Amino acid sequence: MLAKLKYFAIRVFVRGGVLPWFLLIAIVVFSISADTFLTGENMFNVARQSIYLVLVSMAQMVVLLTAGLDLSVGVIIALTSVVSSMVMVATWSGGGAGVAAIIVGCAAGFGAGTFVGVINGIGVALFRVPPFMMTLAMSWIVFGIILMITGGLPVYGIPESFGAVLGYGVAGGVPIPAWITIGFIVLMYIFINRTRMGRYLYAIGGNRNAAVISGVSTRLYLFLAYVVTAALTSVAALMLMARIGGGESVIGAHYPFLSLAACLIGGMSFFGGIGRLPNVVMGALFIMLVENGLGRLGLSPYVYTIVVSVLLILAVIAENYRQQLHLTVAN
Repeated sequence: MLAKLKYFAIRVFVRGGVLPWFLLIAIVVFSISADTFLTGENMFNVARQSIYLVLVSMAQMVVLLTAGLDLSVGVIIALTSVVSSMVMVATWSGGGAGVAAIIVGCAAGFGAGTFVGVINGIGVALFRVPPFMMTLAMSWIVFGIILMITGGLPVYGIPESFGAVLGYGVAGGVPIPAWITIGFIVLMYIFINRTRMGRYLYAIGGNRNAAVISGVSTRLYLFLAYVVTAALTSVAALMLMARIGGGESVIGAHYPFLSLAACLIGGMSFFGGIGRLPNVVMGALFIMLVENGLGRLGLSPYVYTIVVSVLLILAVIAENYRQQLHLTVAN
C-alpha cells in the first residue's frame, strides 16, 4: 500500500511539478491559521490582486521559452505609466470624460513601453548580447530616463473616468480588468500552443542550433519575443496605472523578481523550451495567495519577500529533481 502511494505521489510530482504541492500546503496552513482566509470574498480578492502579476508573468514566459529572460519588465511598467499619465495630463482640459486624452495617453505609454522591448530584441537577437546583461542594462537606462523626466515625483491628475473603468469598473459582477486578463490568457494560450511562432519559441529554447538547421529564423523570433513581452507588460502597466490613479517611477520594482518566481514555480526552466501557460498563471496566483495569507497572519511584508525567495529556490531544486524522476519513470 505504501509503495503504491509513493509511486502515485511520484507520478503526480512528475506530471504536475512542485506547484500543486505548494498550493496544497499553503491552503492548509493558512486555512488553519486564519479563519477568514478560505472564504469566497478573500479568494475573490486574491484573484483581483493577481491580475497584474498574471499578465507580466505571461509576458516573462515568452522570453523564458527561448532560454532568455527580461529584467526590464519593472521599468517598462514604470515608463508606460509615467508617459501615459504625462500625456493624459497635458492633453486633458479638465472637463468631460477626457476620452481623447485617455486614448492618446494610452497609445503613447504603450508605444514607449513596447519600444523598450524593441531595443531589447535588437540587442539580444542582432548583436547577441546576453539577455541578462541586455535587459539589466536597459532597466538602469530607462530608470534613469524616468527620473530625469519626473524628478522622482509621481504624476497624477489623469481623467477620473480612466480609473473608474479600467481600474475599478465592474461588468457582470466581475472587475473589468479581470475580463481583460481572461481575454489575454485565452489569446496567449492560442499564441503559444496554436501558432507557428509559439512552436518556434519552444524550438529555439529547446535547441537553438537544431532550430536554425530546420530553417527557423531564430533572430527574427527572438526579436519578436522581446517585443511581445514588452507589449503585454505595457498592457498590465496601463491597468495598474488606472488602479493607482497615476504614474510612478517605482511601481514596477518587484515585478521582475515576482514574474520570474511565478514562471519558475510554475515549472518553467531557465534553459528554455519547457513551460505551460496554465501553470504560469497558477504560479502567479499562488504568489499572491501567499502574500494574502501572510497578511492575514499579521506578518511583516518583509517576511513575504523572504518566503517567496525561499520558495523560488526550492522550486528550482525540485524542478531539477523532477527532470531526473521523469527520465526514471519514462524508462
